[in-house]
Amino acid sequence: MGLANSQIMLDELHEKVVHGLVSVIITIKDQKDYLQQLDDDLHAGLREIDDPFEVIYVDDGSTDGSWLTLQQLARKSENRRVIKLRTAFGESSALQAAMEIARGQRIIYCTSRVRANSRDFGRLLKQLANADVVVGLRHPRRDSGFNQWISKAFNAITNHATKLHLHDVNSGVFAVRRQVLENVPFYGALNSFLPVLAHRQGFRIVEEPIEQLRGHFDTSLHPKDYVRRFLDLISVIFLSKYSKKPLHFLGFGGMVFALIGAFIDIYLFFYRLFGFGGIAGRPMLLLGTVLLVIGLQMIAIGLLGEMIIFTHARQIHEYNIEEIIN
Repeated sequence: MGLANSQIMLDELHEKVVHGLVSVIITIKDQKDYLQQLDDDLHAGLREIDDPFEVIYVDDGSTDGSWLTLQQLARKSENRRVIKLRTAFGESSALQAAMEIARGQRIIYCTSRVRANSRDFGRLLKQLANADVVVGLRHPRRDSGFNQWISKAFNAITNHATKLHLHDVNSGVFAVRRQVLENVPFYGALNSFLPVLAHRQGFRIVEEPIEQLRGHFDTSLHPKDYVRRFLDLISVIFLSKYSKKPLHFLGFGGMVFALIGAFIDIYLFFYRLFGFGGIAGRPMLLLGTVLLVIGLQMIAIGLLGEMIIFTHARQIHEYNIEEIIN
């Protein structure tokens, strides 16, 4: 199939959004032994809701044979659809791929790695009647105590930085209205911060407890995992608060460094001018010069960012219109 025909199909799917339909998106990564139980529990829980539903499985580059199991599941009924990514692109990319074919106005997203009890998805949908995003709060937690401690620290930092009051921001389970995903950009690993980004756009965010089932959980033991989470958090803070004000983000730190460096250099200048002693080779001279240069560079980068934002300001929208009455 050519690229033109593929784009036509995607455009047609976008036009076929079904009123009242619930799209359940599950991302899979090496979960072959868990898939049958997941599918059974998922359909048992979804049958208890009154609305029609579809289930979309996305295989994010599994290497354990999960794709073969997903193909077998897809043959059981028409409401199951599966997507296979060529390699592991990450959960944000998997969610974006599923949204290309999802037809529901309400979306339930869940990553299989957290093993959430899908029988509780109905409660998420009920809460969605009065909110735009419902975050699944894993309770009780079944993963390791170390993972839980890291998660609590991560949530505390995120809440402090974003002024949210959520207990499980990165639970990997949420129900959301379609318009939220269409208005809030996410990429890389920012799907975990979707509630933060949606809150910035003015959408209503709530939490709903959801059971975490027993099983094997990935344990983050590598320092790079925590560094990535911290960098993602910095990205979210920048994108949510300073996307159109880069000079405010960089300028304050740059100004502090530049002032400290200038004060040190001026002090050394008069110290040498009035003959109190030599300054060549003194560490303080190097420190003052480095701080001054770094500060000026940060301010310059912020100004360049302001110039870029000014040039493309008409293409950037930091607002989201909820309703228009003519």
